[in-house]
Amino acid sequence: MESLFAYLHFLSILTLAGLLAAEFFLCSEHLEPGHVRMLVGIDIGYLVAALAALATGLVRLLAFAKGAGFYLGNPLFYVKMALFIAIGLISVVPTLQFLRWNRALRAGETRVLSGKDIERVRRLIALELLLFALVPLAAVLMARGISP
Repeated sequence: MESLFAYLHFLSILTLAGLLAAEFFLCSEHLEPGHVRMLVGIDIGYLVAALAALATGLVRLLAFAKGAGFYLGNPLFYVKMALFIAIGLISVVPTLQFLRWNRALRAGETRVLSGKDIERVRRLIALELLLFALVPLAAVLMARGISP
């Protein structure tokens, strides 16, 4: 059972990374109105993957792995959680923009995809990717008992 939750945790993390990368590459200066619906769908998958990573991580923390005491006593656990929370908070802005674009396009508006908005969302997704790349570093150091 522990192996299953470890697998599901890693699978959800990899899915999360893949979906975030897909958002980054799709949300470019070449963004077409038809891509907006795809971005909304990808973003829903991103939310599901994030919740799965959180849920499976919580199960592993409380029931398996090295036990809650090991993780809760390591400052890197809190760094990892802070990174995850920061990524989640940053992702709110792109999500809201995707929804605004989608709503406007469905209402028949034609000039909703401004380069300025696309660039701002793309920068935020890039920041999410950068922070996301630090999560495994914190996890690896934490798993080896290394703390600052």
